[in-house]
Amino acid sequence: MNGRPGQAPADRQRTGGQGVSAATPMDKLWQETDAERLTGEPALVIDVQGFEGPLDLLLYLARNQKVDLSRISVLALAEQYLEFIETARRIRIELAADYLVMAAWLAYLKSRLLIPQQAKDDGPSGEEMAATLAFRLKRLEAMREAATRLINRNRLGRDVYARGAPEHVPTRVESAYEATLYDLLTAYAALRQRQSITQVTIERRRVWSLADARAILTRMIGEIGDWTTLDQYLLRYATTPEERVTAIASAFAASLELVREGRLEIRQEGAFAPIYMRGGPRAAELASSE
Repeated sequence: MNGRPGQAPADRQRTGGQGVSAATPMDKLWQETDAERLTGEPALVIDVQGFEGPLDLLLYLARNQKVDLSRISVLALAEQYLEFIETARRIRIELAADYLVMAAWLAYLKSRLLIPQQAKDDGPSGEEMAATLAFRLKRLEAMREAATRLINRNRLGRDVYARGAPEHVPTRVESAYEATLYDLLTAYAALRQRQSITQVTIERRRVWSLADARAILTRMIGEIGDWTTLDQYLLRYATTPEERVTAIASAFAASLELVREGRLEIRQEGAFAPIYMRGGPRAAELASSE
């Protein structure tokens, strides 16, 4: 074949025999393929009717409709791929798998173009298959670029070096206290105050109830002959000042109840004056009934 390998005859006819300029995407792909071969990675170069060159370039031309897939022999493509597999699998099995996917899609794409399309066909068309191939090529290219970037990154111990063992720097701590005698005493007093535990117990006061006072006054009515102060009869019961207050309050309330019943009479000559009491008109009657 004349011209650069990998250029289809139909493409050379469209260019008028002048070839492809250096700025075309096809030349760029060819240069990338040459660069890959320079790295030592084997490339699948096929020679079938209507095309001669790498398989990547064939997929690129098929995507851009620059080569007629109907003129390519699938049998020759398969035989050349099997020969390539025998060599490539000894080096890297992943590379053989990539080319297997490309060859399979090329064969399927050609079958879609040769077989007449039915009226109702749920499968993808030839254009869709070409777009799928283009996507797989872009993904393969992105994977190769990512692998190249990872390999070219700086490596620890080769391009960059870690810092050595850290140096031990001794640390010296000195405490300085600035306080007066007053500050020292204040701190000591605050500490003692927090540590001291004070427990306060409030004793329960004895409270005279109204029933207790009424019972005592009822027993005292028979002993009262003339006017007598109320405090005189409560001295025997109010032994402490606290009990005296509650005894007078309860006895005064009970005496009002007995006055209402007619069993007791009380009088007071002035404000805050002593309270006098004596038996009422019904005192003897109620005492006899009880």
